[in-house]
Amino acid sequence: MHMDPAARGTSTAWPSRVARQLLLGTLVLLLAACASSPHRRQPTFKTSHSALADLPPRAPSAASAGAANDILFRAIGLVGTPYRWGGNTPAGGFDCSGLVDYIYRTAARIKLPRTSHDMAAMDGRKVRQMTQLASGDLVFFDIDGTISHVGVYVGRGRFVHAPNSGGTVRLDDIDGPYWGGHFAYGKRVLD
Repeated sequence: MHMDPAARGTSTAWPSRVARQLLLGTLVLLLAACASSPHRRQPTFKTSHSALADLPPRAPSAASAGAANDILFRAIGLVGTPYRWGGNTPAGGFDCSGLVDYIYRTAARIKLPRTSHDMAAMDGRKVRQMTQLASGDLVFFDIDGTISHVGVYVGRGRFVHAPNSGGTVRLDDIDGPYWGGHFAYGKRVLD
């Protein structure tokens, strides 16, 4: 029996074409599965939406808006940098006050004291209510009866800080269960 070459090519190409399409479909499904985020159980304390997240972002003053913007970009750009006690550079890592000083020094040319306690004691308008915080404000936390942690408020209820040994610089909710319970006040340095 003699077969037309075109028909022969079609009949032998069909199984390999189907196999390629099945392989391609399988790869697409695998990639889609890898690209989706894993289902993680949400912490039970995250039951309500933060009221601060709905507030419009605010700058300390019109004159300081540019500096506040520079501070925010610098702060958010450092998220993920390793924590290191006594650290004050991206290459060496940061502790909380080293991070805040680095952000202000490089983004706004403002040199801050070295410790969170000394930053809390410096001049500047205290902001007692979280709802009154402006982007770029320093935020202080009272842990065990003394100011011992500082971060930079970025707006919408979030702040950047270097929280602990073994961790990294991160962005957290200021009114979350832990930080909200330890919030002492903000300090407006840019006005």
